[in-house]
Amino acid sequence: MKLPTPKVVPGRALGWTPEDLASLPYARFWNPVMAEIPAHALRALSDSPVAEALMPRMPEAVNDIVGSPIQNGYTVTTEGAIHVNLTTEMPDVTPAMIDWWFGWHGDSAPRYKLWHPLAHVHAQWKQPPRAGSIGRARYVGSTSQVDEFLGSAMIRAAIQFRRPEELGLVDPIAAAGVEATAVCARVGLADAPIDIGYLIHHMEAVPAGSVMRSRFWIGPPYIAARKVAFRPVMLIARRLVSLTELDARALLVHCAQEMNHLATFLPALHEQES
Repeated sequence: MKLPTPKVVPGRALGWTPEDLASLPYARFWNPVMAEIPAHALRALSDSPVAEALMPRMPEAVNDIVGSPIQNGYTVTTEGAIHVNLTTEMPDVTPAMIDWWFGWHGDSAPRYKLWHPLAHVHAQWKQPPRAGSIGRARYVGSTSQVDEFLGSAMIRAAIQFRRPEELGLVDPIAAAGVEATAVCARVGLADAPIDIGYLIHHMEAVPAGSVMRSRFWIGPPYIAARKVAFRPVMLIARRLVSLTELDARALLVHCAQEMNHLATFLPALHEQES
């Protein structure tokens, strides 16, 4: 993935410190031994890339997340973008827990590292969310600045959480008779005011828990400047950013790992910390 190399920030590293393990009230949820990714994710890796037409670009695809013919897989488009779809079964997890998690984990690096112990390095809010807020009210409108590995590449991203309708998605919370939510974000660089894509985690309750449908659209068609002065840089970035099948595979694997790991501890963490 050809992106700017992140600046080295002293003190940021993988793993928890002995002090974290000894002092944090949620230390029992730290588990660096992660389960294997599920069989359907492995099949997606072997069956991809798929035809670009089966995984439409954003925003055309946002309101057909549940009905998409490719629920698990990726494509590399002729425009140089990657589109990644993945489904995660999350036993005993509710949509409300996911909203709580996205408002909770961005407060500190140790919380963020719980999610993917082998790839997450750091997290902080660009501006502190409103005091006392939880769930959607806490993360929507906020930006989480994260350091993480996708495969062996370190990235520093600015995850700018948005209301679903800002991405063209009908808000599932407003849909009658459906217990659901959608975590939506513009994905950008933390070290420069350049955005490079979008993500949606659509969460719908089922009898055994919930099903999460994750969608990523990353690459040149989605690159934009957050500041007018950076428009020339944006134009250069559209020509220089090069995403490959390896990047799509790394993103699918990372999502499969972190979401399946999250499902193993979120119900108990939510019960303790919420």
